[in-house]
Amino acid sequence: MATKKSATKKVTKKAVSKKATTKTTKKIVSKSVNKNNNKSGFVKVGASAPAFNLLDQNGKPVKLDQFSNKIVVLYFYPRAMTPGCTVQACGIRDKEKEFDKLGAVILGVSPDKPESLQKFIDKEKLNFTLLSDPEKETAKSYGAFGLKKFMGREFMGILRSTFIIDRSGKIVHVMPKVDTKTHHQDVIDFIKNNL
Repeated sequence: MATKKSATKKVTKKAVSKKATTKTTKKIVSKSVNKNNNKSGFVKVGASAPAFNLLDQNGKPVKLDQFSNKIVVLYFYPRAMTPGCTVQACGIRDKEKEFDKLGAVILGVSPDKPESLQKFIDKEKLNFTLLSDPEKETAKSYGAFGLKKFMGREFMGILRSTFIIDRSGKIVHVMPKVDTKTHHQDVIDFIKNNL
């Protein structure tokens, strides 16, 4: 009888230990997810750029690691074909040669579906890749999704922001607030002076 009791105690201890381990693991994973989503702010300069796999305007998958040995300008914008987003995109379009000389690839990211992105490209004759992030997972991983204020109301949305990623895949510059009219030149100036 004594052996049965001690065996039962051992089994119970193992079960309790397993539950505790599971809870601890869940806490660690939860903290890690929150850290990666960076809900308190943008991904930091010096950090490795979060990987992504998004569809472009043609419905083809695009991954960050496709652009190794290139400077990547990853910019997040709220919605295709809206006034501010159009001004910003057209500024980039008009500086294509300068970006090419600098060895920089431009990737614009919004929650729009690929079809809407293609319409935007056709309408404005854009000459760079647009990526669809409908679930906003990539935006969240860069910290580019958060609380916005507009005309007295608060809501969650895409924070217009830009991340410059160097050839080794590190974040070298974060632009948390972007002037849509000067964005293209601000990016060019940073790359010319720092990379």
